[in-house]
Amino acid sequence: MKHFLTLVLPLALLLGCKKSDPDPVSQLPPATQTGANTFGCLVNGQPWLPGGNDGTSNYSIYYDPNYRKGTLNIGTYRYYPVGSTSRQDIIIFSDSLKSTGTYSLSIPNHQEGLFYGSKGECEFHQNEVHYRRGTLTITRLDKQAGIISGTFAFTLYKPGCDSVRVTQGRFDKKL
Repeated sequence: MKHFLTLVLPLALLLGCKKSDPDPVSQLPPATQTGANTFGCLVNGQPWLPGGNDGTSNYSIYYDPNYRKGTLNIGTYRYYPVGSTSRQDIIIFSDSLKSTGTYSLSIPNHQEGLFYGSKGECEFHQNEVHYRRGTLTITRLDKQAGIISGTFAFTLYKPGCDSVRVTQGRFDKKL
């Protein structure tokens, strides 16, 4: 019995230990272009993924190639911690988007990255005057296959609030 515990106890301890991954980017979905229905980014260096449900999809993309010369709206939210009522939303909007390429997220009412929170965070609304800089890169826009994919990054700031830095963003969705 003593030898059994000598062998099993260390094995159980090894299997029970969970290594934490120090690289937050590795916790994001891969940047694919297959319509994999994925979204992820880092918000102030921490992994941010859609999560929870309020009766609507926690990740949706709408693309209309005809409205305002090509309109894209990415909407996603998460509840945190899981099971709570505290919610964060990330909204990315762009018009004049007809093809792959890089678009600025710095033009109010035309191309924007927005962030909302319900846990005391500052909120950044569409028509507010605040600092916003960023880019949206469409890596695949295949209307025939119904797939849109890309990457994004943006920074938001307004007086009295901490900056919101969204980096390493990626999305891949069937339209």
